[in-house]
Amino acid sequence: MKGIEITGEHLTIEQVVEIARDGLSVKISFEALNRVAEARAVVEDFVENNRIVYGITTGFGKFSDVYISSEDAETLQRNLLVSHACGVGKPLPEDAVRATMLLRANALLKGHSGIRPETLSLLVEMLNRGVHPVIPEKGSLGASGDLAPLAHMALVLIGEGEAIYQGETLPGADAMRRAGLTPTVLSSKEGLALINGTQVMTGIGALAYWDAENLVKQADVIAAMTLEALEGIIDPFDARIHELRPHPGQITTAKNIRTILTGSKHVTHQGEKRVQDAYTLRCIPQIHGATKDALGYVREKLEIEINAVTDNPLIFPETGDVISQGNFHGQPMALAFDFLGIAVSEIANVSERRLERLVNPSLSGLPGFLAKEGGLNSGYMIVQYSAASLVSENKILAHPASVDSIPSSANQEDHVSMGTIAARKAAEIVGNARHVLAMEWMAACQAYDLKEMDACAPATQAGRSLLRETVPFLERDEVMYPLINRASQRLAEADLLRVVEAEIGSLDR
Repeated sequence: MKGIEITGEHLTIEQVVEIARDGLSVKISFEALNRVAEARAVVEDFVENNRIVYGITTGFGKFSDVYISSEDAETLQRNLLVSHACGVGKPLPEDAVRATMLLRANALLKGHSGIRPETLSLLVEMLNRGVHPVIPEKGSLGASGDLAPLAHMALVLIGEGEAIYQGETLPGADAMRRAGLTPTVLSSKEGLALINGTQVMTGIGALAYWDAENLVKQADVIAAMTLEALEGIIDPFDARIHELRPHPGQITTAKNIRTILTGSKHVTHQGEKRVQDAYTLRCIPQIHGATKDALGYVREKLEIEINAVTDNPLIFPETGDVISQGNFHGQPMALAFDFLGIAVSEIANVSERRLERLVNPSLSGLPGFLAKEGGLNSGYMIVQYSAASLVSENKILAHPASVDSIPSSANQEDHVSMGTIAARKAAEIVGNARHVLAMEWMAACQAYDLKEMDACAPATQAGRSLLRETVPFLERDEVMYPLINRASQRLAEADLLRVVEAEIGSLDR
């Protein structure tokens, strides 16, 4: 199996997705492991000489002034994990767990955390052999890092907690045994090194970002299909317009729409059928483009975070310094993931409005609700209801998590980020937006077939043909939810992007 070497320095979002979802294996850089060993030597020196250093020879949080002897080091590390494993709710999806494990290992390889090389290697072997800890989705404040969910991850390393192995949920020790792995006993600083970081929020957020990027490019395709089905005006996508307001996302969206609709005989020019289109058609570059620019900001923050050290205290082997600081605070990612959720919710918002234009006969000139025999058949009437429900739900989910903070640890940790909530909400918004876009895609294709349009652009015809592989033209009412789910799954797998890019080349993001 193809493997990806991690060094703590050069991991990409694309590699995170490949490892989390495609099961690629992970190799540890030998040079990076040497850095880990150097930091570990500093920890052992402090323990041997009874130096009082936070997280190494003291308790945690408010207990930072309680000295812990070397004789109690192993007990302290176990107690840290079992006491902090307080997550609740549904388990995180397997891909999010794999992303979390990968990112934690990559951060530890930076050589500033004090973990033993053999413990880090065991974590990577768990990932490679498919031992996936059961991590409840709720319980993190996002500072000091993702303490509760990462504690659930780390429990399996010591043969406790639960893990999923080959599709079966097992006690941690049993999962490790079946995978041919031996649990470890943690030593000084290792428990804290494993659980104090932002890797849960970053793993969830990285996957949500990746899905959003693919979805927004597919949104350009679906919007172009609706524009074509409604014989919309192409003039507002003229490159000269967007050069006068040169937001990058706006420029690329206008270019994408022009490229997708190249060769269409159904788009019009201003004055031919109407003077202006409604905003949801005319302003696609401005609306979609703003979301793309927001995604660019999120990507920038993710590329920093997935190769960052976010635990506490940090060890600097070259000087022997150990410094307590705040890199575990999730605020940089909390704001980014809130922005991600807000940006993607607008893609669903405008998609639902285009769907309304397709199903409303007073706006489309098409049969009401795209039904061949309206009254006897309801057609796409309730599809629009469902889309409106998802859009409304997204508006609630888009309320920023990062504006909230509740003090913890007896007010020692008196400002927290709620970044993991922001990441989870963003992922849910992306899923809802995907369903809404699937509904618009279905309605656009229904409109094509009702109008018997046969001179479409090659790219939109490819999108129409792809949908028709799994969703038929509705001659009469059918059970709709399986059709919606099939279309949504095609978008989840980026199939629409694939077939369109096969016709016209890569779309800009």
